[in-house]
Amino acid sequence: MWETIAAEATAESRIWGDALKRNPVQEPVFSPLADERFRLGLETIYEGYLVHYGTPRVFEPSDPDTALLLGDYLYAHGLVRIANVGDVAAVSDLSELISLCSQLRAEDAEGDAALWAATSALLGEGALDEPRAALRLRGDASQLEAAARAAVGDDAVDQAVAAHTGRVD
Repeated sequence: MWETIAAEATAESRIWGDALKRNPVQEPVFSPLADERFRLGLETIYEGYLVHYGTPRVFEPSDPDTALLLGDYLYAHGLVRIANVGDVAAVSDLSELISLCSQLRAEDAEGDAALWAATSALLGEGALDEPRAALRLRGDASQLEAAARAAVGDDAVDQAVAAHTGRVD
């Protein structure tokens, strides 16, 4: 997975190749919660999120401008991967994820871990509208967390959230 993300980014731009870490951390965070067909796209998008808001695993951009562009590239590339699977509902879920995460960051609000976990676990199933609305409108991530736990179990969610917490600012 990590080699694919790195190789495709390098093929896309020398700048992305220059931003590769010498010793990338090969730690999947939310993809273990998802269906196999979504995992590479999901981790590509998550790496973009980390480039924007945390400690990336594969990349180490040299400056904020490169980080912004690289994060956006990774978001777009991950969405293209998911679109190629042919699941429009999954693309919609991921677009909502990126949008709502940006809102949370702009408001310095909590809830991104539950949002990532629920989106990963229920990607493309059409089950996230109400839980996302609770987070967006009331700052309540409990429905998202409960949905993720019901879908994949407490241990899987706990592991993903712990790994995420260590990577975001």
